[in-house]
Amino acid sequence: MDHARSGPLQEPAGLYAAAQELLGDPDLRGLPMLMGFTGFADAGHAVEQITGELLGEGTARTVAEFDVDTLIDYRARRPRITFVEDHLEGYTPHRLALYALVDGLGQPYLLLAGPEPDFQWERFSRAVVELVEKLDVRLVLWTHSIPMPVPHTRPLGVTVHGNRPDLVDGISRWKPIVSVPAAIGHLLELRLTEAGRGVVGFVVHTPHYLAEAEYPASAVTGLEHLGAAASLMLPTDRLREASREVEGQIADQVAGSDDVRELVEGLEERFDERSADAPRRSLLAAMSGELPDAEVLGAAVEAYLASQEETKDTGANGDDTQGGGAPAD
Repeated sequence: MDHARSGPLQEPAGLYAAAQELLGDPDLRGLPMLMGFTGFADAGHAVEQITGELLGEGTARTVAEFDVDTLIDYRARRPRITFVEDHLEGYTPHRLALYALVDGLGQPYLLLAGPEPDFQWERFSRAVVELVEKLDVRLVLWTHSIPMPVPHTRPLGVTVHGNRPDLVDGISRWKPIVSVPAAIGHLLELRLTEAGRGVVGFVVHTPHYLAEAEYPASAVTGLEHLGAAASLMLPTDRLREASREVEGQIADQVAGSDDVRELVEGLEERFDERSADAPRRSLLAAMSGELPDAEVLGAAVEAYLASQEETKDTGANGDDTQGGGAPAD
């Protein structure tokens, strides 16, 4: 989708091109900024669905666009192109950009979205901090989704982190210390904190057996938390309807498979045991209530990312591995 640019683009930082009249627009100063990057721990394709839903509203104006040729490894994440009978068309390049949008009530906000950079993380982070300072962004909010041993029949958990206690306390009451593989969102959170900017991240806990499917409930959960923290009315109606359809598909598969039913029932039992008398806290703990060590948690995330790479390789050989709203039997 080609979102409209406003005016000529210039190169203020070398890594991105900016629409100067938007960058200097007083109506775009002091807004909240949302961030979503695909390519890392996007269990349930949550970030992909969230950014697609926001940009699909049709109000996006491009404030700045990053030079993906210097940031993305094309051989690792190949753009899509369509072969139509005897010719090629519909080349879809990667795009990483900062957009200005409005919510359901006409309130403006910013969105930084696109594939996670493969290269130049520090340079990219400096460029983002520069844009945040030029626009005097009042609060940066970002989200991603990780696979967790939780049942789809219970409310999805969210781990929250950042430098705004008013938005973090009461959701993530438990304060673990765990070493995990970093994402660009993590580095941006550190650099924005160093720059004195408010920043909060939301990690959606997606049932691990649905991690590779498109799971709308994870996207809805992410949008709800982003909207609440930024005081925005973000679109969730279409995703809620899709979620109801997917839940029906999952129910059919659970009913038709003893193995899947036993898996879900076991997760429900352990989830309910841990939730009965305990205050709400991060589900990054093991089901026994003990914190897994860094190697265990890191290995789990890395194994998921490795499976994603295998899926991409299979897709490149002609199999359509995207989509699918329910676990396979």
